[in-house]
Amino acid sequence: MRKVFLLLSVMTVGMVLSACQLGINRSDNAITVFSERHYEADRALYDLFEERTGIQVNLVRDGADPLLTRLENEGEDTIADVLVIADAGGLVRAKDRGLLQTMDSPFLEDTVPEHLRDADNYWVGLTKRARVIVYHPDRVHESELSTYEALAEEEWSGRVVTRQASNIYNQSLMAALIEAIGDEQAYQFAQGLVSNFAESPSGNDRAQASKVLQGTADVAIMNTYYFGIMLNSGEDWQIEAANTLAIFFPNQETTGTHINASAIGVTKHAPNPEAAQAFIEFLLSEEAQSYITNNTYEYPINPNVELPALLQSWGNFKEMQINIEALGKYNNRAKEIMDQVGWDN
Repeated sequence: MRKVFLLLSVMTVGMVLSACQLGINRSDNAITVFSERHYEADRALYDLFEERTGIQVNLVRDGADPLLTRLENEGEDTIADVLVIADAGGLVRAKDRGLLQTMDSPFLEDTVPEHLRDADNYWVGLTKRARVIVYHPDRVHESELSTYEALAEEEWSGRVVTRQASNIYNQSLMAALIEAIGDEQAYQFAQGLVSNFAESPSGNDRAQASKVLQGTADVAIMNTYYFGIMLNSGEDWQIEAANTLAIFFPNQETTGTHINASAIGVTKHAPNPEAAQAFIEFLLSEEAQSYITNNTYEYPINPNVELPALLQSWGNFKEMQINIEALGKYNNRAKEIMDQVGWDN
């Protein structure tokens, strides 16, 4: 890994020297990142990259669809070098719309597990989250829990909450299940789950935790990293929820727990593609990945990074091993199913 950092440093220092020799202003030696992510930890790493390399990182934040639309509209005139989307399905859509270019990086191929990157090297995962079952231990015993699919059974009637169908995390869960267990079974799961909702879906993942804490429901489907956010929120109810509720990793005896991932790629018409790839390699380094997981409570993509104590306390689990390309491939079908079963009614 030290050799990789040294190589990146040599490459980027060379780029800076070349720019100076050509009389280019330092401000021209820059990349622009289009990002859907909104974490202070990301900006801190961008600043560190600037400090290490002399390459300025300009950040443009927006939602996934507006960013993709802007890339399409700008075409060859885009200012964007790097695209970061909170869920890998967005990078699949970007690839399908011709908005990305391939990366030739032995480091990324060696570092990012195969199921967490594009088969054609258009994008790689950046961080990952486990979408789990959260329960109140006073009302649910761990032995009662098993799989996502089991939450569609009659015993959970009126006891389940989760976010709306428009939420990308739930769309990706459904897409993953379509890939893992087939369209028909995924449909049956969605239909049964909706019939067991304690109330119509509303709010973010922390709101689901609040509903379980208050007794509106007994279990919720939500992402693990929200536990870290709640514990460090400074708000009494969030801290109480994180300390009271328990995490269960479903499908450990079958397909494994669903993983959704932020992902990153170099744009098709990047003004500075070499620096963009160096930036992505930096974000997948052990140093950067360790910083991310300690500050956003997401799981690292780099398998060599040791988990912080909080994430270790949640326990080890088996991940669903489908390629996360499926999250984009089946996104439209997932939304169709959720609409057909009345997920938001």
